[in-house]
Amino acid sequence: MTSANLTPLWQPDPERIARAQITAFQSWAAEHHGAPADGGYPALHRWSVDELATFWKAVTEWFDVRFSTPYARVLGDHAMPGAEWFPGATLNYAEHALRAADARADEPALLHVDETHEPHPVTWSELRRQVGSLASELRALGVRPGDRVSAYLPNIPQAVVALLATAAVGAVWTSCAPDFGARSVLDRFQQVEPVVLFTVDGYRYGGKEHDRRDTVAELRRELPTLRAVVHVPVLGTEAPEGALEWSALTCADVAPTFEQVPFDHPLWVLYSSGTTGLPKAIVQSQGGILVEHLKQLGLHCDLGPQDRFFWYTSTGWMMWNFLVSGLLTGTTVVLYDGSPGHPDTGAQWRVAERTGATLFGTSAAYVMACRKAGVHPGRDYDLSRVQCVGTTGSPLPPDGFRWLHDEVREDLWIASVSGGTDVCSCFAGAVPTLPVHIGELQAPGLGTDLQSWGPSGTPLIDEVGELVVTNPMPSMPVHFWNDPDGTRYHDSYFDTYPGVWRHGDWITVTSRGSVVIHGRSDSTLNRQGVRMGSADIYEAVERLPEIKESLVIGIEQPDGGYWMPLFVQLAPGVALDEALLNRVKQTIREQLSPRHVPDEVIEVPGVPHTLTGKRIEVPVKRLFQGTPLEKAVNPGSIDNLDLLRFYENLAGKRA
Repeated sequence: MTSANLTPLWQPDPERIARAQITAFQSWAAEHHGAPADGGYPALHRWSVDELATFWKAVTEWFDVRFSTPYARVLGDHAMPGAEWFPGATLNYAEHALRAADARADEPALLHVDETHEPHPVTWSELRRQVGSLASELRALGVRPGDRVSAYLPNIPQAVVALLATAAVGAVWTSCAPDFGARSVLDRFQQVEPVVLFTVDGYRYGGKEHDRRDTVAELRRELPTLRAVVHVPVLGTEAPEGALEWSALTCADVAPTFEQVPFDHPLWVLYSSGTTGLPKAIVQSQGGILVEHLKQLGLHCDLGPQDRFFWYTSTGWMMWNFLVSGLLTGTTVVLYDGSPGHPDTGAQWRVAERTGATLFGTSAAYVMACRKAGVHPGRDYDLSRVQCVGTTGSPLPPDGFRWLHDEVREDLWIASVSGGTDVCSCFAGAVPTLPVHIGELQAPGLGTDLQSWGPSGTPLIDEVGELVVTNPMPSMPVHFWNDPDGTRYHDSYFDTYPGVWRHGDWITVTSRGSVVIHGRSDSTLNRQGVRMGSADIYEAVERLPEIKESLVIGIEQPDGGYWMPLFVQLAPGVALDEALLNRVKQTIREQLSPRHVPDEVIEVPGVPHTLTGKRIEVPVKRLFQGTPLEKAVNPGSIDNLDLLRFYENLAGKRA
C-alpha cells in the first residue's frame, strides 16, 4: 500500500450513501437485530461475521424470503465442511425469481441482445407463463425433484426459462455453452447423468453461424440416461428425429407450481475449470444461493426494480447463474449472446448504452483490450445510466481503474470483484458506500470472514497471504457430485488449514480494510522467499504495446534453483529483439521487483486458456516439469489444444 494510494479514485457522495440499500439495511438491522447503527460498513461487516446467524436471519427478513415451512434455527452446524443452514425450512428459488411478475407484469424481466445490438424484451408475465408451461411439461415427462436437467444453450431467454422451470420442479440444473466441444460437455454432463437435455442447432458469434448439430448428436449418443431432448432452433433448423420442439413445450398458459424443497436441496451443478482430471462437479443449494445472491445483488450491487443488470458472460461460467439471480431483486436482466468484440472492440459499451444498463459487468481483460485499442466509451456512447462498472475473471490492473475513471466518467463506481465458481458469489468486491482505491477491491462481503493467512495460520495485514474464509457461507457447496465420502471436497479447500476454507488465491488485506488479489497461490512466483502473483507480472508487462498477452511460471529446480520463464505473444509485426527484451526486463525490475525479472523471455504463438478464459499456468508448469500433456491437463478444458502441444514440444526440447 503506497502513500499515493491513500487518496481514493472515487468516493460516493452523501446522497448516494443515503439512498443505498445497504444503508437502509444497516439502520433496520440496528433497530431489529442489534447491528451497530454507527461506524458505517466496517462496523456492519464486523457484526455480520461475529453474529453470523443473526445476520443471515436479518437478510431473510429484509428480503422477505418465503419459507413455506419454518426453520428450526439459522445455523444447525457451524462446521466446515458440513455447515447446516436453516434446517427444517422449505422454499423454492424460482418462486422468488418470478415474484416481480405480480406487480410489474408488463415491464421487461429480460432484455435479449444479439450481435445486431437491438434489445428484445421478455416481460415478467411472459417469463412467468413460459416457466409455468415448461415446468408442467417437465413434470409430464417424469422429471422429479433431484433429477438432473442439462442444457447446451447460449445466453438466450430460453436458457433462463429452462433454468427456472427446472428449479420450479425441484430438479437440478446444469449447463454448458455451445462453444464447448463434445468431449468437454460430456466430461461434465456424464458425471451427473441428466434425464433431459436442452440443445440448440447452433449459435451466432463474430458475425458467423456455427452449426452444432453433429455435436448434439454425439451428446445424445453418449448420455444414455436422457429421457427427452428439447430442440431450440436458434439457426432455424427442424428438430432432429426424436427431439421435442421448444415452442410446443412453452405455449400453454399455465401458472407455475413451485415445488417446496429443503433449504439445502440442490439447485444446480457448476464445474471447476477441470484443468487437471475431470472437472469438479460443484453442487449448490436452492436456499444457499437464494440468500447469498439476495445479499450480494441487493446489498452489495445495490440492485432493485429500477435497475438493468448486464454482465458479459456465457452459460458455461458461474457469472451467468449470478446474472440470472438479478431477477431475485426485481431487476431487468440483460442477456447478450454474441462476441464481446463484434463488430468492433466497443461492442459491450454499445450494448450497455442500448439497454440502459445501470450495472455493467465485464472482464478485466476486456477493459484492458479497450484501453489498448483506444476505445473512448464516455465520448462515443451514452453511458449516463451506468452507475457501476464491475469486473471479474482476473484482477483489474491499476491502469484499468485509471482508464475507466478517465474514459467512462469521473463519477463512476468501479467494482472489481473476486470470488469463485466454488461459491457462485464474491468473497470481496462491491460496496456502494465505500471509496474505491486504485488496484483494490473495496472490502470483503457481508457475512464473509475473509482473511489473509501466513503458512502457520496467522492472519496478516498489509502482507501477502493465502485467501481464507473462516466461517461458513450459505452458498458453499453442499457436496461434489460422485464424492460420497466428501474426500474430494475436503481436499479441495480444507486440507491446508483444518476447518477453514483455503481458496487458492494470494491476497493482501490492507489496514484500511480493502483487498488486493495477486493471483493463484498455486502458481505464485516465489523467488528467494519473495512471493509475487502472476497477475502483477501481467499487469506490468502487458502495458507494453508490443506485448499482446503473456504467461509466467516458476519452477523449482533439483539443484535448489528456480527457473522463471516469461512467455510472450507479440503484437502483429513486432519482433522480440534485444531492445524489446531489455524493456520487458526493465519494466519488471523497476515496477515490481528485481528478483522477479524472468530468466528467459520466450516468444510463443499464443497463450492457452481454459474454456472460461483463464490462463492455464499450472498445467504449463507441469509440462516443463516433465509431465505428459494428457496427465498435465484435461484436454477438453482447453480453448486451443494445438497451442498447448507447442508448449509440450518446447518443454521436450529443453529437457
